Amino acid sequence: MSKDVGRRLGEHNRGQTRSTRAYRPWELIWVEGYDTRSAAREREKFLKSGVGKEWIKRKWSGSSAGYLPAGRQGATAF
Repeated sequence: MSKDVGRRLGEHNRGQTRSTRAYRPWELIWVEGYDTRSAAREREKFLKSGVGKEWIKRKWSGSSAGYLPAGRQGATAF
């Protein structure tokens, strides 16, 4: 969550976010805005859940973005 999406994207691309560092560079393909921090947090929790990740895969399958959450392209189950 961020009020300044450009700054946050820059942090990811400069490797300042440990969890996304190995998957650089990042490209912004979708932005959602919410009136309250709690509403934004609920949406973030959904998107990071198993159901939310499946929703993302369905939404972006067939797009030219080639996007999977958190850089999980080609990830395998452990």
